[in-house]
Amino acid sequence: MSEQAESVAPVRGAEEAIRVLIVDDHALFRRGLEMVLRQEVDITVVGEASGGTEAVEAAVDSTPDIVLMDVRMPRGSGIDACTAIKSAVPSAKIIMLTISDEEADLYEAIKAGAMGYLLKEISIEEVASAIRAVSGGQSLISPSMASKLLNEFALMIKRTDNGQQVPAPRLTAREMEVLRLVARGLNNRDIAKELFISENTVKNHIRNILEKLQLHSRMEAVVYAVREKLLEIV
Repeated sequence: MSEQAESVAPVRGAEEAIRVLIVDDHALFRRGLEMVLRQEVDITVVGEASGGTEAVEAAVDSTPDIVLMDVRMPRGSGIDACTAIKSAVPSAKIIMLTISDEEADLYEAIKAGAMGYLLKEISIEEVASAIRAVSGGQSLISPSMASKLLNEFALMIKRTDNGQQVPAPRLTAREMEVLRLVARGLNNRDIAKELFISENTVKNHIRNILEKLQLHSRMEAVVYAVREKLLEIV
């Protein structure tokens, strides 16, 4: 098998299908994921790569909607590739799918522009659901990593807190409730169930939060909230 990025012909050929690039240094994992995703009528695999450098080339060639990428690979890290892909193909949304549960990797992935950080312990069915969610504009993080995200930024605050604070925009009580649940890693559906409101209402709250904070993603909102001490770190 060539070590260069491999071209994978799309199945079904539906223009509406979510175009996915798979990046992982383990060929068997790539093949297994590809086989399962090819069963999904609304997802088409448009390419593969075995390292970060190849991933950037493959993303430019295939212009995927979603890049599923490991964090640690021998030929170019997923973090560096994430930054390069976001620059070269701004429309691509990146999901880190990895075994790494290190807080530093999570933090760097978010800074690099990843919209999802999922551990490989999740089921294949959950991967397909995550692809759809991120394609639809959501940001996802494995629940077990959500608390680590908060802990990482709590430590960052303690290391860098000089007392220099910018007044934070005022969020409503309901918006704070939604933000706390986002910080716990809940998706829109679970937040709606938790608060007994509709998913559309959740989306509206999140849109308002992002507008008030002048941010672009749910993860950025959580990072901002922790940094500005709008959320308690338990």
